Amino acid sequence: MPESTILIVDDEPAIRDMVGITLDLAGFSSLSAANALEAHISIIDHKPDLVLLDWMLPGGSGIELARRLRRDAVTANIPIIMLTAKASEDNKVQGLSEGVDDYVTKPFSPRELVARIKTVLRRANGNQKGKVLRVFDLQLDPTSHRISIEETPVEMGPTEFRLLKFFLLNQEKVFSRDHIQDAVWGANVYLEERTIDVHIRRLRKALSDIEGAAIDYSRLIQTVRGAGYRFSVRPS
Repeated sequence: MPESTILIVDDEPAIRDMVGITLDLAGFSSLSAANALEAHISIIDHKPDLVLLDWMLPGGSGIELARRLRRDAVTANIPIIMLTAKASEDNKVQGLSEGVDDYVTKPFSPRELVARIKTVLRRANGNQKGKVLRVFDLQLDPTSHRISIEETPVEMGPTEFRLLKFFLLNQEKVFSRDHIQDAVWGANVYLEERTIDVHIRRLRKALSDIEGAAIDYSRLIQTVRGAGYRFSVRPS
């Protein structure tokens, strides 16, 4: 199984280094960010499996970042563990009410931190990772990287696969081209607007190439004039 990637968000270099070493020894891959802006960019670009998030950060608090991540469909399901010196019951209640998955106070035991991370990842993996996505007779299996319509394999490129997975995870929502770019390509990748349109056309073609299918699934990827695209089983 590929190693999980953990993003460490803390403004203290010593904490980032210590946690990074702890995670490396435990078999995880780690990334780090010193403030909320760096963290958000790293989350969009690298899509870590879990975020360790300090409360007090320059340029915006950790709890504000957690709130922002939970509001965004692209990042809403990323597990978050608050790792902070704020130890009062009110702080813990606030953090958990904002949707963080666990709350660890400083100073902390490295062994306990690793155990908490593994527990949260197991829970998240059980809910999300490897889950086969289905709409009618269209099926996408993220584990085997296979797509089928009425049990007939559908061939498409890796970018179109990521696009379809994004749409299936976020049905009935309209996304701008910029939002789709951030989710599928990353925030630091520059794309011309027509590049996204080209990949949408390729995805539609792949979904419409199955002869005799009861549904033309390409029509479920709807263009919303002036706004972007959405995946919907309802008429546009």
